[in-house]
Amino acid sequence: MANKHTRELRELGTPELRQRLQEAETGLMGVRFGLATHQTQNTAGLKEARKQISRIKEILNEREREA
Repeated sequence: MANKHTRELRELGTPELRQRLQEAETGLMGVRFGLATHQTQNTAGLKEARKQISRIKEILNEREREA
């Protein structure tokens, strides 16, 4: 059973997914930087950013295997 985030991502086209992947990777870098410099206390943001990247990559890999 796919969760809400995954369903929303599957509805997007491949170019939009690649854009979202780039944004998620940039966001992950920002979270890591914030944690390293003690500017943020939200450690859950790191886990969520990694999960989002993983979801997007999995969908892109599925589409590549189907093609």
